[in-house]
Amino acid sequence: MSRPVAPPAPSWPGIDPAWSRRVVAPDAGGTPRTWHLLDNGADPGHGTLLCVHGNPTWSYLWRRVIAAAPPGWRVVAVDQLGMGLSERTDPRTLAERVDDLTNLTQLLGITGPVVTLAHDWGGPVSLGWALAHREQLEAVVLTNTAVHQPSTAAAPWLIRMARTEGVRQAVCVATPTFVRATTALSRPALPRAVRDALAAPYASPANRRAIGDFVADIPLDPSHPTAATLDAIAEGVTSLGVPALLLWGPRDPVFSDVHLRDLRARMPHADVHRYQNASHLVMEDAPRLADDVWRWLEDAVPQTDSLAGTASSLPSRARKRPGHGDEPGVAAPLWAALSARAGDDAPAVVELGGHRRRVSFDRLERTVRDLAGGLVATGLRPGDRVALLVPPGADLTAAVYACWRAGASVVVADAGLGVARMGRALRGAAPDHVIGIARGLLLARAMRVPGRLISAGPLDRATRRTLGAPLGLADLARLGRGRPLPPTPADDAECAVLFTSGATGPPKGVVYRYRQVRAQLDALRTAYGLTADDRLVAAFAPFALYGPALGLASSVPDMDVTAPGTLTAVALADAVSAVRGTVVFASPAALRNVVASANELTPRHHAALDGIRLLISAGAPVPLGLLRDVQALVPRAELHTPYGMTEALPVTDISRAELEAVGPGEGVCVGRPLPGVVLGISAFDSTGGVDAEPSTDPAVSGEVLVRAPHVKDHYDQLWATERESSRTTGWHRTGDVGHLDDDGRLWVEGRLAHVVRTASGPVTPVGAEQRIERLDEVSMAAIVGVGPVGTQQVVAVVVVSTGARVGLAGPDLASAVRSAAGVPVAAVLVATDLPVDIRHASKIDRTRLARWAARVLEGGRVGRP
Repeated sequence: MSRPVAPPAPSWPGIDPAWSRRVVAPDAGGTPRTWHLLDNGADPGHGTLLCVHGNPTWSYLWRRVIAAAPPGWRVVAVDQLGMGLSERTDPRTLAERVDDLTNLTQLLGITGPVVTLAHDWGGPVSLGWALAHREQLEAVVLTNTAVHQPSTAAAPWLIRMARTEGVRQAVCVATPTFVRATTALSRPALPRAVRDALAAPYASPANRRAIGDFVADIPLDPSHPTAATLDAIAEGVTSLGVPALLLWGPRDPVFSDVHLRDLRARMPHADVHRYQNASHLVMEDAPRLADDVWRWLEDAVPQTDSLAGTASSLPSRARKRPGHGDEPGVAAPLWAALSARAGDDAPAVVELGGHRRRVSFDRLERTVRDLAGGLVATGLRPGDRVALLVPPGADLTAAVYACWRAGASVVVADAGLGVARMGRALRGAAPDHVIGIARGLLLARAMRVPGRLISAGPLDRATRRTLGAPLGLADLARLGRGRPLPPTPADDAECAVLFTSGATGPPKGVVYRYRQVRAQLDALRTAYGLTADDRLVAAFAPFALYGPALGLASSVPDMDVTAPGTLTAVALADAVSAVRGTVVFASPAALRNVVASANELTPRHHAALDGIRLLISAGAPVPLGLLRDVQALVPRAELHTPYGMTEALPVTDISRAELEAVGPGEGVCVGRPLPGVVLGISAFDSTGGVDAEPSTDPAVSGEVLVRAPHVKDHYDQLWATERESSRTTGWHRTGDVGHLDDDGRLWVEGRLAHVVRTASGPVTPVGAEQRIERLDEVSMAAIVGVGPVGTQQVVAVVVVSTGARVGLAGPDLASAVRSAAGVPVAAVLVATDLPVDIRHASKIDRTRLARWAARVLEGGRVGRP
């Protein structure tokens, strides 16, 4: 029988005093101990969520989870003995802590169904309890923790340092260094009141003694007394057989992605969400975690059988190694068109730039076969992931198709993301192998990207020594010559992980199956009438990779692939000449510089450009004026601007001629859906929310939804993001907002994240921006919201063609902008330029611009946005 006592009177933010209670329960040795816990006291009609903290935190860590609990869920967050507000005891081992928790839950009458939730070294404690109570267990949720120290990583340096006897006493017990260091890991810093609350139970050396004891009980080698207990838990996890969710802060210096990969290997069915900017205290750095836990339980727990823990209860959205072989579901391979041109000496890939190289279809096909054989011979298995850090050209093309031929999935994070974000993206994708040039391999090691290294080019002696003398592509080709290859991958096998541009947040990994890539190729072939007579010029490098799959020769212009605006008219014309190109793909930023440098073209260049029959530009809205200027350079070409995104491309298409006929409207007209594509609009409600069912009513404005065979499979290790994007069954929610017109054409009005939520309702930005940009004195404009959501004020930021002062616009300019906007504008600001995304250099970063506008309006430093 529990014996509640008068709870402390917590004044810490987020705590309801009614949750706080003390009970007396026997510890592992039978001695009565006083525990503190937070307990919402709800009727556990659906179950009990048992929350276990780590070291040096306490039950306060779970306050948001308790507050967000839906009806029917009891939440019990314990303070482990010696920790938080529980009784101080002698040092406790992991095995004792598991037994302590068992005795407490028996006393509290917790009989199941139970879901465990744990963080840090609370993870092994909760898993030990779970393994001992399988009959009660319904699901497992873990945040940054570990049950094993993989041999590929050194023990967390913070823990290893704290294990040293003298240091442990000094930083863990005698001073609050360990406590304060833990709460200081977050970026941005936690509020002072929260940091103080997390440290509150550990104000004196006597109250901190268990922190040092906890650290001492962490086994970092097999001889440690607790090692056997932890090993048994680690082994037991592999047979736990209940739905699992791993919620991770990848910037954690203690429990890194190495430990996440270890847990995924032990629980391959687990759903995963990496909060990409979060660190060790992931639930503090990502407050949405509490709601994500409950959303996941809403999905996962009803799927379980009445008998908890049966294998049939496992969720299906997990990274697996799908079956390979000639079985139902295997279609024509992606390299079929390349294989069909074996023996053909026509150019397949032409490299331009520092050194020119022409690779025939025959040579490319042989190289792909040999490389695939070498990859398999040296350890690659079907389903492995291979990250590619190779510049566009013949080597990259051969590597991609060799990986596919060997049954692997390619991970592509282009250099346009920037070094830091590219490194984080690749580390999160957890490749099994990395193929790269020297610079790419050094980056991979510096950014702790996992995987076996393979060199795509020569390495100097120092680099070989640093990287451990990895095999090169030439070595693989030699080893693989004539070797048998795996059967064609199953249609549902993973094919590629591609990363979004990150224009509205961290880049997201987008997973495609083979069937979805094949459907994308079919959509491109059908939409643009591509035939074997076409030759592709890809000024957006990833599109060059589609050439062999389409049976097309391709070239990449001499340009900096990380900066689209470096493409010149001469470089484009040279790339067209190299393959007698008929089809060009280029971003708007690239085309702007082509137009700006057109005066350098010679008659020979113009003659080459005259051979282009189709020019496609995408990645951002393409102004009609730019298309007109481009048309003058490619007079025989049809100009098209498809709409799509990394998750689904192409979706719609419109020609320059139709754009001219349509004229201006509310947003950017991106045309009609392509064959096989279905569009819907989820209407705004009065607050700017978008939860309505898809509609094709022209009067409806809201989020754009897409359904098509080539829509992505899922987001990689972003369970919550995937759930949100697919919450309307059968549809992908694009995050774009817009409407359909009477003729079924889509007009894009901006991003959902950039909608200004005013007291009078939502305001989409693009239409107003276009109207403002028609003013003679304005060259660029952006609409942003400033203030609390629901009462935001519309602010227009403009770049003017004459030298106006940065900051608040003068009265004449402000009046002109307000008159043109067509929406209520609270303030008009002048900037020297507008921040844009890295990859396309075209998408305005309205989130960053809104922060700048708020700072300026508050009287802060003006500076550049």
